Amino acid sequence: MSNGGYADRILTCRDCGQDFTFSAGEQEFYASRSLTNDPSRCPACRAARRSGGGGQSSAPRSRNTSGEYYETICADCGRTTSVPFIPREDRPVYCSDCFQAHRPARSGRRDDSRSYSSSSSYGNSGSNGGRGGRDRRDTRERRDRW
Repeated sequence: MSNGGYADRILTCRDCGQDFTFSAGEQEFYASRSLTNDPSRCPACRAARRSGGGGQSSAPRSRNTSGEYYETICADCGRTTSVPFIPREDRPVYCSDCFQAHRPARSGRRDDSRSYSSSSSYGNSGSNGGRGGRDRRDTRERRDRW
């Protein structure tokens, strides 16, 4: 054992279930970085996860990681529905269809008022006399000087 008392260990990947070797050199590297947990994914699944390609989703987990669903009645249509949270009496719970109906319309942009269109003030036309929208910025700069 030339690597500081470390020996190769066989671990099982949490994503694909395959066995992989946690080498003595990797263990020494982990220890040098004060990493206390062993890797839970094989190198292939780690790489896929980093690139956003496979294994499990790289999106944050939802609050309900147990997979439990709770039966309840939709507050609008009265149908039985299941939800991934414990329903409370003081809040309405909707089925998928009614939830979509109550949900405000979402667009692709966070704020459509900031979109650039052909009638924007950044061209040579508009109410600002062809100044390309600079008057707002100039006002801000003047304000910052005070």
